Amino acid sequence: MATERMVTILVVEDDPGHARLIERNLRYSNIANEIVKLGDGQEALDYLFGEGKYEGLERSSSLLVLLDLNLPVLDGFQVLERMRADDRTKYVPVIIVTSSDDTRDVERCYDLGCNVFLTKPVVDYEQFSEAIRKLGLFLSVVTVPERG
Repeated sequence: MATERMVTILVVEDDPGHARLIERNLRYSNIANEIVKLGDGQEALDYLFGEGKYEGLERSSSLLVLLDLNLPVLDGFQVLERMRADDRTKYVPVIIVTSSDDTRDVERCYDLGCNVFLTKPVVDYEQFSEAIRKLGLFLSVVTVPERG
């Protein structure tokens, strides 16, 4: 039997309220994984590549990214593009969690290599909470590759 690895979940979301709501509802779904919340696209890349304030930081070799598109500094498209262009992160699963339901955004994200596109129901707190709880159930059975 394979050894189970604990996957670290990166929540890249500039709205602290949404980030807390995502974490809370993942926890309600019995997700016990480490959750790292990052507020902008550049910070996400610094974390992923061990640069800036994350240089030398010990990080999990198994990651999963929940990525908003509308981020300061670098947007979610730029983050996704950089991740897929680098051998260290090209296989890290990326779930887009955004308020956009524009078909061009959906298509562009899949073209850039996202694994799942989830639209946040922004007008209804309960719908958003339920969507994240369901995502938590999905994440509880997902296997992700280790980084190289």
